[in-house]
Amino acid sequence: MEKNLIPIETLCTHYEIEFSFINSLYQTGLIELTFIEEMHFIEEEHVADLEKMIRLHSELNINIEGIDVVFNLLEKEKQLKDQIIDLKKKLKLYENE
Repeated sequence: MEKNLIPIETLCTHYEIEFSFINSLYQTGLIELTFIEEMHFIEEEHVADLEKMIRLHSELNINIEGIDVVFNLLEKEKQLKDQIIDLKKKLKLYENE
């Protein structure tokens, strides 16, 4: 499967952000970068998360550590929702017996 890669330089220009912000997100483990011939790229499917991080940082003045907390909580919420869906399915099986 071919991945669509977007150059980080293009995103920095488009969103008017510094590369150091992207690098901080990468160093924290919040985003994954691909390196090809000394250029940095991000997969197209991860751009939406990057946009959320940029908005949290620029509009709400949340620092990198705060963004990390927010995304960890969002991931936990998703896991709990998935668990509720699974439990509801199991409950329906017992109700139908």
